[in-house]
Amino acid sequence: MKTLLCVCLTVSLLPAADRKIVITGTQQHWWAFTDDALRQYREASKDVDIVVAKPGDEFAREIADADAVIGGISRALFPKAKKLKWVQSYSAGVEDYQWKEFIESSVVLTNCKIVQGPTIADHAMALLLALTRDLHRFYQERSREEWNRAGEGLTELQDMTAVVIGLGGIGSQIAQRAHGFGMKVIGVDPKDIPPGAMVTRMVYPDQLNSVLPLADVVFVAAPLTPQSERMIGQRQFDLMKKGSYFIAVSRGRLYDTAALVRALDSRKLAGAGLDVTEPEPLPKGHALWKFPNVMITPHVASQSPGSHRRRTAVIRENIVRFVRGEPLMNVVDKQKGY
Repeated sequence: MKTLLCVCLTVSLLPAADRKIVITGTQQHWWAFTDDALRQYREASKDVDIVVAKPGDEFAREIADADAVIGGISRALFPKAKKLKWVQSYSAGVEDYQWKEFIESSVVLTNCKIVQGPTIADHAMALLLALTRDLHRFYQERSREEWNRAGEGLTELQDMTAVVIGLGGIGSQIAQRAHGFGMKVIGVDPKDIPPGAMVTRMVYPDQLNSVLPLADVVFVAAPLTPQSERMIGQRQFDLMKKGSYFIAVSRGRLYDTAALVRALDSRKLAGAGLDVTEPEPLPKGHALWKFPNVMITPHVASQSPGSHRRRTAVIRENIVRFVRGEPLMNVVDKQKGY
């Protein structure tokens, strides 16, 4: 796990008898509750009581004396967790914790950033390739058992320019893959990341508009924060090249859905690939469903056996570190929201 980020923030060591970790989640988080995963958590430290609790009344009851929660906690239940010292999120995004009581508390928040990067980056490139190679049309023709070799509309990634918004665990993996396809990559990130072989130019978010006209493809892989919400709006779509592509794989609230629909209606964009939307789930009858050049998947880009294994490994390692009072992995800056 060499790529995992460790932030030196410790949790005070507790007497063995007082340690309790509650694990919760929905059907979506099945990978966290397999017999093998639970065995790993319990083997990580025999000096802690690990309790699995269903969401609802059972979870509310168990957190009263919990030292840690794996899977998250709501704003409504947070006051009931009087002993809480650590919360582990299953996802990379932690926008659900942007409320005053939690931010100002001493509770440590950790997430599963970086470990989902390879899977989500694969998915982002799959969405783009489905559009550039017109796979949705061929799939429809296959269902009709038609063999049509007309190649109009097909294009290649070689020599395209990709603007990747967010060069964290997801965006850096997208940049790597885009570079591998022969694309020029421009990164957008608030951190001081020096350009290199894969990313030839870096700009800060307030310079985004200056590079959008250069983009053949815009990948949105940034975390959702108050600063990044709807950072892609009408102005940004207007600045993009005619015939460019838009791929969103982090959070749907980073772009203005109505503005995206207008950009597609006007044929400004050649297509869009969306694993995340606003709202989610995307309701029946929504305008985005009608476009043949929009690939939509139901927020599943992070799902893969490898991603599940890496997330389980983060949780297991953090249980060990929590019990020992050692620095936890993937600590979130609660003020920044990532």
